[in-house]
Amino acid sequence: MDWVTALPLGGDRSHNACLVLVDRYRKTSMFLPGHKDNTSIDTDIMICNKGISHRGIFQNIISDKDPKFTSACWKDLHNLFGKKLLFLTAYHPQTDGLAEQMIQTWEDMIRRFCAYRLEFKDSDGFTHDWCR
Repeated sequence: MDWVTALPLGGDRSHNACLVLVDRYRKTSMFLPGHKDNTSIDTDIMICNKGISHRGIFQNIISDKDPKFTSACWKDLHNLFGKKLLFLTAYHPQTDGLAEQMIQTWEDMIRRFCAYRLEFKDSDGFTHDWCR
C-alpha cells in the first residue's frame, strides 16, 4: 500500500493523489482517488469503505512509514480486526516491490492515456481525435 502524490488536479472533486492497494495473493490492485493532504482518519475511511468492502479484510498490510499509516487510529483499526501491520524500510524493494512496480506501470498508463495524439490544430484549436 502506498500513496502516489503530485498528480495534476482532475475530476469533479479535484483529486490530486491516489492510494494504491496491491493484493499480493490475487495479483490485483485497487486505485483509490484522494487528496495529498488526507489525514490518517481519511485514509482509514477510504480503505474501510472501498478496500475492505470490495476485497474483505486483509491478512496483513505492508506499508511504508508514512505518518498516515503509523497513527494510533491506524493501529487501533488493525487491532480491531486482529491483523498485523507490517512496516518496511525505505528503498527496500524485496518487501514493497510489487506495489512500486504497479505504481510505475499505472503512471506510465496514465501518461500515455493523457498524451495520446495531443496535437492542437491551428485552424480550430481542437485535437485531431476531437475533430473526427
